[in-house]
Amino acid sequence: LVARDDHGSYRLDHDRPRSIGRVRAFFGNTGVLFRAYCYIRSQGPDGLKDVARHAVLNANYLMTLVRAVYPVPFGERCMHEFVASARTLASERGIRAMDIGKRLIDFGFHAPTVYFPLVVPEAMMIEPTETESKQTLDAFAKTLIAIKDEDPAMLQKAPHTTIISRPDEIK
Repeated sequence: LVARDDHGSYRLDHDRPRSIGRVRAFFGNTGVLFRAYCYIRSQGPDGLKDVARHAVLNANYLMTLVRAVYPVPFGERCMHEFVASARTLASERGIRAMDIGKRLIDFGFHAPTVYFPLVVPEAMMIEPTETESKQTLDAFAKTLIAIKDEDPAMLQKAPHTTIISRPDEIK
């Protein structure tokens, strides 16, 4: 794959029969694209259908577990993600979506995307992957529901288990 050019410098040989060709920065993050391509190829057509079905199933299952505490403003069913709102908790208890996301980190969960989409006040975009087990989804829902009853002052200082707690995001 590596060859010397006429000046003695090394260069990649892109003209090999099984090469994926030249990879350049203007094609985007090629590492991520290549990883996604390998994942797609490893699943095959039937595997990709199963992956999609599991992602949709996991999102709908999780949504039904948490929607009584965190209202879901858009529909009864979702695809691979759903948006829940912490608006009621924010107005009644001073617990904001950011506080909930930061507190989830203390329990070992990846925080959801917060404040997006902008049309949902205190939005939390929750997107479980196709590989999450029912046990993990149940544990996440249980933790998410338990957080609503925690002390707002403690939540506003979360996470508590990380080296850096909550940096000044504006600064």
